[in-house]
Amino acid sequence: MKMTVQELAEIVNGRVVGDGETKIEQIADLEHAREGEIAYVENEKLFDAAAESKASCLIVRNGLEEKLPDRTLIEVANPKLAFSIIGATLHPPVRREPEIHETAVVAETADIALTAYVGPNVSIGEHTHVGAYTRLEAGVVLGDNVTVGDDCVLHPNVVLYDGVSVGSRVILHAGVCLGADGFGYVRHDLGYQKFPQVGTVVIEDDVEIGAHTCVDRAALGRTRIGRGTKLDNMVHVGHNCDIGERVVIAAQTGISGSVVIEDDAVIGGQVGFGDHTRVQKGAIIGSKAGILPGKIVRPGVWWGIPIQPLDQYKRMNAHLNRLPEMREELKRLQEQVAELRKKLTTDHTDM
Repeated sequence: MKMTVQELAEIVNGRVVGDGETKIEQIADLEHAREGEIAYVENEKLFDAAAESKASCLIVRNGLEEKLPDRTLIEVANPKLAFSIIGATLHPPVRREPEIHETAVVAETADIALTAYVGPNVSIGEHTHVGAYTRLEAGVVLGDNVTVGDDCVLHPNVVLYDGVSVGSRVILHAGVCLGADGFGYVRHDLGYQKFPQVGTVVIEDDVEIGAHTCVDRAALGRTRIGRGTKLDNMVHVGHNCDIGERVVIAAQTGISGSVVIEDDAVIGGQVGFGDHTRVQKGAIIGSKAGILPGKIVRPGVWWGIPIQPLDQYKRMNAHLNRLPEMREELKRLQEQVAELRKKLTTDHTDM
């Protein structure tokens, strides 16, 4: 796809500086961009690289045209966001021609939209619905009574257990598993009795879930992932969790059962959640943090094990970094105290 700089600027509400009729074919980074490509400049540290870039157009913050003379620019408030929007325009997602592959196994009661793509070795269960323009790539398994909305992409080997519901424009990357039983058991004299796992999983619109992430079904009720939320690779969401809208969760985070994460929270990688915790709207949790069961994480930036406000965590780290020095200082003080005691004992004996 080719578009003019002026056309791209209109998409992101930007202002053109230079030749608005310049043709752009694709996006690129500053270092490798060539003629016919567009790149972005996020801060002034990159101005030297921007000046040397061979990109036909640069996306910059408002008011920076004097810093990059004789260049074709698009001025916007947020260059990275504008670059992302332009990238999606120039590189639209691939749409497959409607097809049900001959190796797919589709139940007679399944409802498959005429515009859907069903790839090789896909399995679709009874009374399952697949929406318009949705893509089911090779090896996808949909159980009975599953609902998948419109314009979804399920990459290879995604598994949706019985009764799972997925909204529209959802992307599930390879190996995602939705609706496996939650980890719920009751202890008795002979071991463990499995608690019933008869709930469901609800994935709302515009969610994206990374490769090999697992979302367990609720024991009773539902496990929910809210609209616009993004989960990274290898995240685990336990049974009966309720994750709000526009939440971002980075890789290898483990979320125990019945955790509530409110809208717009940001969770770093490798964070561990105890059960029945609540993360309030506006909270930001740093990577490798540990959250004790039942804790309420209020708005602000949090870090550490156990989790604590960032300022407090920094102070604690500063003290920990001084421990070897403090240990040597303590040894010197102990030696001085011992010498003083010895001297006082000697003086008292001489009296």
